[in-house]
Amino acid sequence: MAQEEKVLVVERKVLEEAGAFEGLAFDAEYYLGKIFVPGVPRFMPRSQAEVDPSFKQIIPYVIMACDGKYLSYVRGTRAGEKRLVGNRSIGIGGHINPADNEAPLFDTDFSQMYQSAVEREVAEEVAVETTHTDRIVALLNDESNEVGSVHLGIVHVWNLDEPKVNKREQMITRMSFKTVAELRKVRETMETWSGLCVDKLGKIGGWVDADG
Repeated sequence: MAQEEKVLVVERKVLEEAGAFEGLAFDAEYYLGKIFVPGVPRFMPRSQAEVDPSFKQIIPYVIMACDGKYLSYVRGTRAGEKRLVGNRSIGIGGHINPADNEAPLFDTDFSQMYQSAVEREVAEEVAVETTHTDRIVALLNDESNEVGSVHLGIVHVWNLDEPKVNKREQMITRMSFKTVAELRKVRETMETWSGLCVDKLGKIGGWVDADG
């Protein structure tokens, strides 16, 4: 019998004590300093975490950018999160599992463990065949639906030197780099997290326009 997947979570009250927010919070360093404290994050069975909003599953959400365009795709029928099938996304990432922790939980530098998890999650879904920079730009919280209520996103931006990305996961379909204008035209087809990010791409990408 296969062992049940375990995922990294934090108690919702930790987020609330740090300062509850809806949408994107760009003071990421502050929130990460509250969440990634020894003894605060823990692993729990995914089946339990998916139905218990008193916990938040930590999800790296990597936005890939190159020459003013952003990687976008549609989640196919093989997507692990069935509630997101058919939605367009600009985020790559997924759950953090115990396999990402090479030492007893948080007995070592958590930032190294987390970064390893991000690299693994991205590599499972796509092959990035170019150099890039990586920066955490925001945290993402959405209480408007049952998926968002049990997840907390950590939004990364990978600035790629070339637009060389190929899919590895079958759930990724119709993948291409799109301009901000093109993304805004398909805003209504997006999963909630991606829509929130598209609304704030100006701040996420480090430039400012009238629409955020």
